Amino acid sequence: MSIMADTTREITIVGGGIIGCSTAYFLTRHPAYSPDLHRITLLEASSTSAGGRTPDSVQDPATLADLATAARKSPAHDGIAGGASGKAGGLLALWAFPQSIVPLSFRLHDELAREHGGEQLWGYRRCWASQVDCKARSPPGLKSGTAAGLPSEQAGESKGLHKDHKKSDPAALRRLGVPDQLDWVGGAESLGAYESIGTPQNTAQVHPELFTRAMAQLAEDAGVRIVTGARVTAINRSPDGSRVESVTYVKDDGQETTHPTADCVVAAGPWTRRLLPEIPVTASRAHSVVIRTPRPLSPYALFTAIQLPVGFRAPVPKTAQHGAVAATALRGQQVVEPEIYARPDGTAYACGPTDDVAPLPLTTAEVEVDAARCEDLVAQIGGISDELGRDGEVLARQACYLPQGGPYIGQVGSTKGLIVAAGHTCWGIQNAPGTGKLVSEIIFDGKAKSARLGSCDPANVL
Repeated sequence: MSIMADTTREITIVGGGIIGCSTAYFLTRHPAYSPDLHRITLLEASSTSAGGRTPDSVQDPATLADLATAARKSPAHDGIAGGASGKAGGLLALWAFPQSIVPLSFRLHDELAREHGGEQLWGYRRCWASQVDCKARSPPGLKSGTAAGLPSEQAGESKGLHKDHKKSDPAALRRLGVPDQLDWVGGAESLGAYESIGTPQNTAQVHPELFTRAMAQLAEDAGVRIVTGARVTAINRSPDGSRVESVTYVKDDGQETTHPTADCVVAAGPWTRRLLPEIPVTASRAHSVVIRTPRPLSPYALFTAIQLPVGFRAPVPKTAQHGAVAATALRGQQVVEPEIYARPDGTAYACGPTDDVAPLPLTTAEVEVDAARCEDLVAQIGGISDELGRDGEVLARQACYLPQGGPYIGQVGSTKGLIVAAGHTCWGIQNAPGTGKLVSEIIFDGKAKSARLGSCDPANVL
């Protein structure tokens, strides 16, 4: 064995989502990193990013942006951002949690965008965040009482989608506090409440798949080896459990490989517990849709509470295994709470509630989409906005599994070199850069230096 091989430190990252890719990036930016002394390998279980999307969905979001500048998809990286990192909303906020790492990560997002042209590459921009309470309009021509199985004279005509719906009363909207530029949701007759949550001073957004893809490419350019279709099945420790010795992974063709490593960062999101059962990360499935809008929408992230009228499409129950695409009509009013994010690429993203009815599959490639849950979202957001409904075009129907329970960042127990970075909940995109930087410090400096781990320290649950 050569001297170089004897002195090279192997570092392995498990997971090709935003946490794993950010960790790879920040390891290569640490002052102690040298490509001659350190060999970093990122292993991603899936070899396709198409899992969790319906076949008719747009598979590459870069095609919706400026192709000359957007983060392009490397065929060798297919599988990167195949889970929640490619199907999340991408909201960034100083008011996110946990506060021990949020300020660091929010600042790093801004620095990354400035350094690498994030505005063009991954749609970074400052934005507003608001909470809105709305009443959805019934589908056109519906007699709400009849649709609900009740005599029509008991309920009367529903309003439907009319061209004059957007003739709102500006004075009424101003009394609610609705900014003039938020002109793509409801109107005075449907907006019941408005509250500002975030401003461009403390709120921003990215396109999560493009951001993850860019971090992977920047890490690879700096010397990281990315291997997709490599599902890690075991983390092998020394006989006394005091240190990591290797990881074992299986390729798509069934070939098993044991890869020696001094450090192993488990950033497997909701799959983390399959490798580290002592880390209490759980998984919940979430559905989302992407809509092409007829015009660019003002930069708002909306947390909605939408009152659905009698006769509206009945949402799939949380505990139902599969919904019916041709759903039944509501027999009573119901409130739903989709989140909506306007994006700079001419689209809007909307996500609905989580469910636990479909077990976590083997990899992101096997994630199943319940089309009925996506149709629920399309109907609900279309019921408060013509831009998102009547005049919009559905580009993607998708699902992913959110990691819940953390985040956990740090050494796992007394095993030297075994580090977890997982369980980031809905704030994974927001907290990824901070997590990556802290992990790089733990590996190269022996401790986190840029922020306190606080509640993120796995020692709190071990």
